[in-house]
Amino acid sequence: MILGILQARTSSSRLPNKVLKELCGEPMLARQIERLQRSQRLDKLLVATSDQPADRAIATLCEKLGVPCFCGPLDDVLLRFYLAARPYNPTHIVRLTGDCPLADPMVIDELITLHLTGKFDYSSNCSNPSYPDGLDAEIMSGKTLATLQEKATTQADREHVTYYVRRHPEQFSMGELQRTPSLAHLRWTVDEPADFELVARIYQALYPTNPAFTTDDILALLAQQPELATLNTQHQRNEGLADSLAKEHHI
Repeated sequence: MILGILQARTSSSRLPNKVLKELCGEPMLARQIERLQRSQRLDKLLVATSDQPADRAIATLCEKLGVPCFCGPLDDVLLRFYLAARPYNPTHIVRLTGDCPLADPMVIDELITLHLTGKFDYSSNCSNPSYPDGLDAEIMSGKTLATLQEKATTQADREHVTYYVRRHPEQFSMGELQRTPSLAHLRWTVDEPADFELVARIYQALYPTNPAFTTDDILALLAQQPELATLNTQHQRNEGLADSLAKEHHI
């Protein structure tokens, strides 16, 4: 079984409660779930949030949407993932994050196919990014997740789930999904108010006439309205990881 785990929390430092901000009449997280449910290759999708009172709202939303929700440790996200997956005994786990309301189910399916065909331990489309920031996805075998839970010990490893794999590539066979031409310069994730404004404008333009709008539809819109693409480009990719590494090394 291929299990998708979508990690989400309300305690974002840069844009608090972003996952519950409204996009075309529904919380952003609900819009992302709606897109992920179009995947042909995910057998099950669940949300993994924290057991903090502030995240009860996420569990309530999942209940309303009929999506399973697991509540676990806030900061040890790896343990949260491991415990969320355990009851399902999945052969593979796809890791997704709740700040990507433009997630592309076709990209996720392509990544799953590459991973299974290559019989890899871990595969992603974000090690050498060629997709927009916000279309990131990772997949690992159940055995790899168990290895991470056992061996990953640093704060960054625990908080960023798969960081151990990137630090120890010699221990894993790895697949990589690449896109040509690269769109790595585009930022479609939501961390800052400007990010949310961009996503909201994309949804307002595309969702009412085509709720299943694709990456190509977004690119066509950006070509027509190039000012949209630069709304939020002052922020760097993977700022969250950079922040936690800085804390760990007291930079």
